[in-house]
Amino acid sequence: MNKLTHLDEQGNARMIDVGGKAETHRVAIASGLIRMSAEALAAIREGNAPKGDVLGAARIAGIMAAKKTAELIPLCHPLALDAVTVDFDFEDGAVRATATASLTGRTGVEMEAMIATSLALLTIYDMAKALDKGMVIESVRLIEKRGGKSGTWRADEARGA
Repeated sequence: MNKLTHLDEQGNARMIDVGGKAETHRVAIASGLIRMSAEALAAIREGNAPKGDVLGAARIAGIMAAKKTAELIPLCHPLALDAVTVDFDFEDGAVRATATASLTGRTGVEMEAMIATSLALLTIYDMAKALDKGMVIESVRLIEKRGGKSGTWRADEARGA
């Protein structure tokens, strides 16, 4: 079994010391879906949901959330992000959120990308719940990470898809 990096020899939680690691350019991409009724999807697509610009609010929420990751995930390092983007695509009965986070630093940005995706999807729920309280958020996952000691990882290659 691999040694868990966030535990010390006594099994206590610890923050990893990244001080000796080289700074590299790091990128992480995460994605997730929110499934909803045709009515809610149409309102979001047409920009006439009861609370206003759903995707605009969700984009800002995702970016803000990425910047707050270290406050939300106990052992994450506070990071000086270079960039965060949150994009949306309409799918059959759903909206897909895809977040990309990047920086030049000593630790990765996977959690920042996943937090951005998650909060963007939760904001869509909040902004459209008057139209569909049964929306389902699913499949939030890391799609790709680049940089650091472990190099590039892609979900499709890791799963043999």
